[in-house]
Amino acid sequence: MSFIRPEAAKFLSKYKEVLLAGAVFGLGAYWAIFSFGLLPWLGYIVMGVSGLLLFSFLQRAWFARGDGGRGFVEVDEGQISYFAPDSGGMIAVRELSELSYDARPNPPVWTLSQAGLPDLVIPVNAKGAAQLFDAFAALPGLSADRLLTAQRGAKDHARVIWRKDALLRIDTPRPRLHS
Repeated sequence: MSFIRPEAAKFLSKYKEVLLAGAVFGLGAYWAIFSFGLLPWLGYIVMGVSGLLLFSFLQRAWFARGDGGRGFVEVDEGQISYFAPDSGGMIAVRELSELSYDARPNPPVWTLSQAGLPDLVIPVNAKGAAQLFDAFAALPGLSADRLLTAQRGAKDHARVIWRKDALLRIDTPRPRLHS
């Protein structure tokens, strides 16, 4: 028997890192204001570090759309794996050629494209889909803010969020000035 409503438990589970970073920030603020000697300086340092972590954890919480969807996502050493009863696959993050977000289906989906392979379509509410935030944020030129605005953006079409530039591909020979 739980004394916490299911909605509150879900909220606490989603924002537990944010709440912990906020509590550490509060402790640092307390040290900075009400202490003397070297402890106020330590309080300022704790406030700075926990403030950065608070911002990062808040972005991850906003990105996560909850569990309970079809399939399971696993991100391990730069490889995204999606397992579902009727579909699935694996794709290396460094081999990713395009990332798009489609809000039309219910639930919305991430579409990961790689040259020569079929697209990997992952529902936003698949179990473990929150791990995709770090994998996507590691893509060159893709900011966390762009990921979050894509989820809040237009609902009537698929939106390409990131595309690998053909000139920056590793396997494409670069022209030389002198041979």
